[in-house]
Amino acid sequence: MSRVAVCESAELVDGGPGVRFEVEQRGKAVAAFAVRFRGQVHGYINRCAHVPIELDWNHGEFFDDTKLYLMCSTHGAIYAPESGHCVGGPCRGSRLEPVTLEESGGMVWRPA
Repeated sequence: MSRVAVCESAELVDGGPGVRFEVEQRGKAVAAFAVRFRGQVHGYINRCAHVPIELDWNHGEFFDDTKLYLMCSTHGAIYAPESGHCVGGPCRGSRLEPVTLEESGGMVWRPA
């Protein structure tokens, strides 16, 4: 299986800024992001489950002030970083769409 580099592992700090990248869905480029939480890398399509808008309030800023949840900058929906499940706000019970990522050799990769 071929893969595409997303970023160097060191770019993702626990609870820190995420790295934005694009994936293809149904023939279109779609915004996605990678973050690190409790040592693990997680990837999601950059689209709120409530209203289809990007989550980050500043480029790459996905975590709330506590650094425990991903937060939609527009409506305040909060998501568990490890699962993408909405745990508060207008879309409770919904979830972010995951993007498969793997980490090896000091890099974060996604399937091509």
